[in-house]
Amino acid sequence: MKETLLVMEGIDKSFPGVHALDHCKFDLRSGEVHALVGENGAGKSTLMKILTGVHGKDEGKVVYKGKEINVQGTKEAQELGICMVHQELNLMPHLTAAQNMFIGREFISKNKLFVNDNEANKKAQELFNAMNLKLDPKVKVGKLTVAMQQMIEIAKALSFDSSILVMDEPTTALTESEINELFKMIETLKKKGVGIVYISHRMDEIKRITDRITVMRDGTYVDTVNTKDVDIQQVINMMVGRTIYETANEHNYTHFNQVALEVKHLNSGKKIKDVSFKLHKGEILGFSGLMGAGRTEVMRAIFGADKYDSGEIYIKGQKVKILRPEHAVLHGIGYLSEDRKRYGLNLRETVEQNISLPCIDKYTSKYGFTNVSTITQTSQDYIEKLSIKTPGPKQRVKNLSGGNQQKVVIAKWLLRDCDILIFDEPTKGIDVGAKSEIYKLLSQLAKEGKAIIMISSELPEILRMSNRIIVMCEGRITGELDIKTASQEEIIKYATKREA
Repeated sequence: MKETLLVMEGIDKSFPGVHALDHCKFDLRSGEVHALVGENGAGKSTLMKILTGVHGKDEGKVVYKGKEINVQGTKEAQELGICMVHQELNLMPHLTAAQNMFIGREFISKNKLFVNDNEANKKAQELFNAMNLKLDPKVKVGKLTVAMQQMIEIAKALSFDSSILVMDEPTTALTESEINELFKMIETLKKKGVGIVYISHRMDEIKRITDRITVMRDGTYVDTVNTKDVDIQQVINMMVGRTIYETANEHNYTHFNQVALEVKHLNSGKKIKDVSFKLHKGEILGFSGLMGAGRTEVMRAIFGADKYDSGEIYIKGQKVKILRPEHAVLHGIGYLSEDRKRYGLNLRETVEQNISLPCIDKYTSKYGFTNVSTITQTSQDYIEKLSIKTPGPKQRVKNLSGGNQQKVVIAKWLLRDCDILIFDEPTKGIDVGAKSEIYKLLSQLAKEGKAIIMISSELPEILRMSNRIIVMCEGRITGELDIKTASQEEIIKYATKREA
C-alpha cells in the first residue's frame, strides 16, 4: 500500500444560495493518479479549491502528510507543495510565459535592485524542454493559443516541485499529441511519488491513466473505486444517478436547399486562406481540424469580432458587411465562443442579466425603463428549458459551475432567436449528462430550421452531430466530407493535409 498523502473528511461549504459541499471526503496516496468525477455542479472543483486555499471550508478537516492543516491561501498551499492547474486560465496576457510562471517569486539580481528575467527564462526553458514543449519563454502570453496557455499553467504548477498536483480539466484545449505528452509527464511524476488529483469529464482518459476514481453528485460523496475494477458505464451511472444511453444521432439526410449563410474567398493574413463555404437552413455543419487550424479565426471574422483582409459574406443571398459583433447580431447571427468567460459572459452579473443582454432593447421602454419582472420570468423559463443548475435568475454567474455557465451563454442566443448559430466547442468542460442535453438541443434547433455551425475537437462528437463536415488545416479548407462516408480516419487525413 502506498503512503497516504492526504485525507479530507467532513468537508462542508456553502455559498450564497448554494450548499456546494455536504460533508464530503477524499484521500490521495503518493505516486497515484486519483480521478475526481461528477456532473457539473457536483462540487469537484470546490473541494479542490478548499485544499489549495482558494476557498475556506465551513466544517471538516484536512490532514496532509500526517498533520492537520488549515490552508489560508494559495501561496501557503504552494509552499506546502500543493498546487492546482485550474480549468479557468489565470494568466496575465501582457507578461511573458516565464514572467507568468514565476510571478510573485521573481529571480532578483545580485545587487537586489532588478528582476533577473534571464534566470526566469532559463528556468522556464528547462521546464519546457522537460515537457517537450516548443515554446519561447519570452513570448507574451496574450499572443498564444488557449492550448499553449494551458501548457504554461501546467508548467507553472510543476515549477513548485509539488507533492500534490491537482489538474482540473487539463486536456480540454489540448491536441492529441499534446495530451500524449502530458500523460507521459504524469507517469514521470507518479514515479517520483507525486500524488495527482485528476478532474475530467473525458471517461476514456480516466480509464487510461488513473488508479482510483472518487465520484461526487450534487455536493455529496458517492463512492471510491479502483479504476481497473469498474467500467465506464458504471462510473457514469454513479455520477448522474441514472443511466445515460448514448445512441448514434439519426442524421437528417434530406438535401438542404435554402442557403442561410455563404462565405466567399475569406482571407486574413496567415490565419485564414481563401475560405469559402455554404451553410443551409436546418443543417448542422461541422468544422473539424487540429488546434490552430483556423476554425475559430474564421468564425470570429464572420461575426465581426476580428477584421479580415478580403472576402464576401452573404446572408440569405444578400451581401452584407459585418464590421462589429452588433452588426452580426442584427443580421441574425449568434456566436458561442470557446472562451465563455472572456467573450460570452459577464461573471459579476446575474443569470438573468446575462441571458437578457442581447435582447435588452426588447425589455426597455422608449423612456428607458426596463421591465425587470418580464426579464426574470423569461430567464426562469430558459433555466428550466436548459436544466441550468442555479438557485434562481438572481444568482451571479460566477457562482455557477463551468457547464452551467455554458448553458447560460446558449440561453442568451436562443432568447435572441438567431437564425444562424455558431457553436465553438459547445460541450467543452461539460459532463456526459449535460452533453446529451446539448446534443438534443442542437438537433431540435436544426429541426426548427436554425442554421448551425459547430466547431468541435472531439471527432466522435463531430461525426455524431454533423450533417456535413468541413476540415481545415493551417488556415484553409482541405476537405469537405459527406456524413454518410465520413470517418475519424478521413477527418485526420484532411486535418493534416497542408495543401488543398
